[in-house]
Amino acid sequence: MNSNKKCGRFRLALLFAFIIFIIMLVTVTLLFGIFIVLSHYKMFESMSARAPLTPIFLFAVVSVIIGTIISIIFSRIPLSPIREIISAADRLAEGDFSVRVKLKGPQEFQKLNTSFNHMAEELESIEILRSDFINNFSHEFKTPIVSMRGFAKMLKYNDLTKEETDEYLDIIISESDRLAELATNVLNLSKIENQTIVTDKTRFNVSEQIRRVVVLLEKRWMEKNLEIAFDCEEIFLYGNEELLKQVWINLIDNAIKFSALNSIIDIQIIQNQEYVVITISDQGTGMSDDTKNRIFDKFYQGDTSHATKGNGLGLTIAKKIVELHDGKIQIIKSDQSGTSFEVNLHSD
Repeated sequence: MNSNKKCGRFRLALLFAFIIFIIMLVTVTLLFGIFIVLSHYKMFESMSARAPLTPIFLFAVVSVIIGTIISIIFSRIPLSPIREIISAADRLAEGDFSVRVKLKGPQEFQKLNTSFNHMAEELESIEILRSDFINNFSHEFKTPIVSMRGFAKMLKYNDLTKEETDEYLDIIISESDRLAELATNVLNLSKIENQTIVTDKTRFNVSEQIRRVVVLLEKRWMEKNLEIAFDCEEIFLYGNEELLKQVWINLIDNAIKFSALNSIIDIQIIQNQEYVVITISDQGTGMSDDTKNRIFDKFYQGDTSHATKGNGLGLTIAKKIVELHDGKIQIIKSDQSGTSFEVNLHSD
């Protein structure tokens, strides 16, 4: 890699040296031609008689003037890619993330072309994510507040039955829980994103931890009459137990949310010499390609109607925690038969 960089710098230096050589050659050739023509017509004889250095001085002045003009003209050629980059960078700074450059020239300019366009694409992608984040967060935050406000106003009426009053209060409680969960998830995500290393690592039984998470979510999967298929030997991990517990809660809760009624959620743990592989599969309807590509984005929800309960932060948090443990989380299958998430963590 270093040798390639050195070769690249050498080629650029050679290119600019060649351009300077051409400028000098053209200048000297033109002036020499002019000097020969003037000498042929004996234009310098009278000047030489009065001042022997006048022709030489005149030749030097004309050389400087013509050399400067030619240098200005020729220098615009190698500097044009730089001007194009400057112009494109100014447009990026003004918020035009669609700008792209098309540089021509040596290999180094082509690499600069590729790097700049890649940077512009990444910035455009970040801007889209930022816009989506603001829109989705506003929706998730505003919806429960509007709902609570509406039902609180209705509770002011005296002609409500006890059943109606209880129903409206239950909705307000549910929406307030939703707001509290959203705030908690945002704070958790912010905390995790600011972490660079995992502390409080211990060796623990991940099989037993997942069993406890299944029991914790029993009410949720019992409501849909789901069957949890989980039978494996005792496997241990070395990591932050509380953080990894959040991963299993988010993944299993997500599987419950999108499972069909009376279906099965399958949980498997396989250990090899290097990794512990945890797979959680549901029998839902699967995801679209766009959803699979964006499922780990903040606040992204495949259900654009937002009819499914959730705020689009669970999988984002799970991904951050797994990455903090130097692991990997991915979708290994998603079609009409269901979706499978796979988590790879280093064995202890």
